[in-house]
Amino acid sequence: MKTALVYSDAWTRFDYGAEHPLRMERLGLTWRLMAAYGLTARPGVSVHAPEPASEGAIAAFHAPAYLEVLRAANGGVEPRGAARWGLGPGDNPVFPGLWDAARVCAGGSLLAAELVASGAATRAFHFAGGLHHAMRERASGFCYVNDAVLAILHLRARGLRVLYVDIDAHHGDGVQAAFYEEPGVLTISTHERGDYLFPGTGFVEEMGAGAAVGYAVNLPLEPFTGSDVYLPAFEAVVPPLVGAFAPDVVVAQLGIDSHRTDPLTHLELDVQGFARAVRRIVELAPRLVALGGGGYDLQNVARGWTAAWAAMNDVALPAALPAAFAGDARRHEFQVATLWDEPAPQPAHRRVRAEEYVQRQVDAIRRLIFPTHGL
Repeated sequence: MKTALVYSDAWTRFDYGAEHPLRMERLGLTWRLMAAYGLTARPGVSVHAPEPASEGAIAAFHAPAYLEVLRAANGGVEPRGAARWGLGPGDNPVFPGLWDAARVCAGGSLLAAELVASGAATRAFHFAGGLHHAMRERASGFCYVNDAVLAILHLRARGLRVLYVDIDAHHGDGVQAAFYEEPGVLTISTHERGDYLFPGTGFVEEMGAGAAVGYAVNLPLEPFTGSDVYLPAFEAVVPPLVGAFAPDVVVAQLGIDSHRTDPLTHLELDVQGFARAVRRIVELAPRLVALGGGGYDLQNVARGWTAAWAAMNDVALPAALPAAFAGDARRHEFQVATLWDEPAPQPAHRRVRAEEYVQRQVDAIRRLIFPTHGL
C-alpha cells in the first residue's frame, strides 16, 4: 500500500484576519505533530507540495464571472459588488492573496485525486482541503472554491465511480448541490442538524432530484451528540450504502469541528470517536481521497488529523504527544498532553435525547433512501 500526504508551506502567507475563527496556523501545527510522530517519513509514504490550480481547472465547477471576482479580490481590496458573490466582512472576508489561497487549495485536492486515480497512491490526504460550502457562483462558510467538488469531477473524468462521505459538524451543502441531480455520485453527510447550525440544510428529506433521488444522503444529529451515539448511527447508514453503491474511490471530508470543545459547534465527539469513524471509512474505501475541513480549536485539529493520517497508514500511535512537539504544545496552549481525550460522561438526559433523535433519522433513511439501493 502506498499513501500520499499533500502539504504546502504556502499557507503561512495567508490570513483571514485576526478575528476570524479559521486560523491557517492549524495546518503547520498538524504537519509538525505528524512529523513528530514519524508519520511523514514512513516507508510507503510520499509527501507532495501542490502547484496552484489553473483557472481553467477551477472553472470545471465554478462560474467564470465568479472566478473573475476572486481574481480581482487577490490584492486584499473588496471588488465592486463583492457581496453579491458572498464576499465581505464576516465569514468570507477579502484578504491579500485570496485568489492565490483558493488556487493552492484546489491544486492540493486535485493532486490528491490524481495520485489516487493514477495508482501512485492508494490513499491520499490533503488536510488543507475540504472547503465544502463554496457554491458555483458564491463563497460561503469560509470557503471560496469547492476543492472537494473539483476532486470528485477529476475522478469522474477518469471514469471512476465516486462516493463522498462528509463527517464535518456542518452539512456538506456545496458538494450536495453540485451533484444533486447526478446518480453517478453518492453523497453522504453526517452533521449537526440544520435548524441549530449553519448552513441550515442537510435534512433527511433532501434526497437528490430527477434520476438522482436517493443519491443525496443526510444524517442530521442533535446537539451534544457524543461518540457513543454517533458511531452506531454512522455504522447503520454508511457501510450499507458504501456496499450497495460499490464505489471505485471514496472522497472523504474529515472536518474535526464535531469535537466536544470546538467553539463553533455543539456536537460532543472525542478524538477517539472521530478516529474510529475515519478508520471505518478507510476500511470501507477501495481507494481514498481524504480532505480536511472544519476545526476551530487548534489542539483538536492537530490531534484529530494526525490520528486520521495514522489510520490511513494502519499505524497505532502512542498516546503521549512526542517530546519533539513539546514546544508547539506550549506555544499553542494545549490543554492535553496526549493524542486521546479523557472520558467526559454526558448527562443522561442529553444522551437519551441525542439517541432518540438520531434513531428517527436512521429509520427515515432506511425507509426513504435504502430501497433506491436495494437495501
